[in-house]
Amino acid sequence: MAAAKTEEPPAPPAKGDAAAAAPAVVAVTVTPGAKGALSSWLPVIAAVLLAPVATWVTVEFLVLPRMLKKLSAPAVAAAAPAAAPADGDAKKGEGGKESGPPGYEFSSVVVNLSGTMGTRYLKTSFLVTGSEPNIKAIFEAAKPRLTDVTLNVLSSLSLADLEEPGSKNVIRERLVGAYNQALGKKVAEQVYFSDFVIQ
Repeated sequence: MAAAKTEEPPAPPAKGDAAAAAPAVVAVTVTPGAKGALSSWLPVIAAVLLAPVATWVTVEFLVLPRMLKKLSAPAVAAAAPAAAPADGDAKKGEGGKESGPPGYEFSSVVVNLSGTMGTRYLKTSFLVTGSEPNIKAIFEAAKPRLTDVTLNVLSSLSLADLEEPGSKNVIRERLVGAYNQALGKKVAEQVYFSDFVIQ
């Protein structure tokens, strides 16, 4: 705030002096008025009002477009190989469908869980993969035996076994071992569950 200014009146002039006829200086006090208060608060008001607007403009027109560009780049890159012409034909299997790793799918296998007297069951679907390119033909040829092996491994599980951490990894190892033992050679390497429901 501005300090009040006060001027002292000059000493009285001597008699007969020409300056005696001049009017005396009056003391003036200057106090800040409404105009002075508004000018001191103006930067604060401007900052409070303009900060949200500046933030919104920055996010809307600078940050979001950059984020969307970065997020859409992997999606475009992933879609590009699917649209690639003749180069991708080597990866396609019969009927022009893309084939992943060779495998055989067991779908909707339902077994009663051990120790539940038939009141609880496990329903699962999974894919067995291996390095053999003809794993599907091998599993098709031995389907009844491998289905029996699957049912034996899964029905030997109790509810407590399934509640333990990492139980799916243990089941994967048991199934792979049982399939390879039943086939007499290492054909199965991994099991991927697509459905796993305990009732």
